[in-house]
Amino acid sequence: MNIVVTEDLTKIYHTGMKKGGVTALDGVSIAIEQPEIFGLLGPNGAGKTTLFKTLLGVTQVTSGYATIAGLPPDNPVSRKRVGYLPENHRFPNHLTGQGLLELTGRMYSMSRSDINTRSKMLLNLVGMSRWSDARITKYSKGMQQRIGLAQALMPDPEILFLDEPTDGVDPVGKTEIRQVMMKIRDEGKSIILNSHLLSEVESVADRVAILSHGKLIKIGSVEELTTRESQYEIEAEFGNKLFDIPEEVGKKISLAMDRLVVQLTDEKKINWIIDQLRLKKIEIRSVKPIKITLEQSFIETLGDKKAGQI
Repeated sequence: MNIVVTEDLTKIYHTGMKKGGVTALDGVSIAIEQPEIFGLLGPNGAGKTTLFKTLLGVTQVTSGYATIAGLPPDNPVSRKRVGYLPENHRFPNHLTGQGLLELTGRMYSMSRSDINTRSKMLLNLVGMSRWSDARITKYSKGMQQRIGLAQALMPDPEILFLDEPTDGVDPVGKTEIRQVMMKIRDEGKSIILNSHLLSEVESVADRVAILSHGKLIKIGSVEELTTRESQYEIEAEFGNKLFDIPEEVGKKISLAMDRLVVQLTDEKKINWIIDQLRLKKIEIRSVKPIKITLEQSFIETLGDKKAGQI
């Protein structure tokens, strides 16, 4: 089931500074499944924040449409199904951690017993039980992120919007928050994750979308985005044996005594390579697709986009 759907979503800000306005979203169409962790990537000004705002009903779209659990974002009922941790959030200074969760529960019309039960569970989940009665102004940045995550989870939402959830959190805390996100996904819920830490997105996301100048440039699983298309590394006992590849099959990128890297014209051509190695009695140890990091994929995708605009 798709928990979030956008179809040809477009948002133009008319500021008077630019003729025709500023296009923040340009025909964005995505479908976020339930459950999954969906990473949202893009440089500054790509449209990530505007996409969050339109899905949360904070700003109206210019054209196209969006739904959350089948409801339009401007329907207040849709927001009861959403939890949100904004970037650079500011909670009321007079509140304690426990007080913030109680306030959040009341805003979602939760019963007193549900508020008590859920706040206790969430404080324990994010490791903040010891500081529940301390004022938020006394919290470190990492503690503020933890309590912020707890308040986003307070209504037991179907989908969670997280904007830089580990900003300012120490390495141990980042690991714990990643574990919380995966636990939420495993419980059947979805998360939209906006983070500049691409290694973090790579470690938890099921799928990723890359935005640039308001356009959706690429979307796919982390596996798809971090695998070089039709490139393979073959570990084998080549020694001094020659190994040629016809043009219709592909080309050698590199060849050493124990390793061959090839670029194929078609994924299925790897079977031809394996057959030829066996005919030459070259012992094969492993055959694996070339992997890159999500950061490398991100940079290459934006580079290809810029090259296509020149």
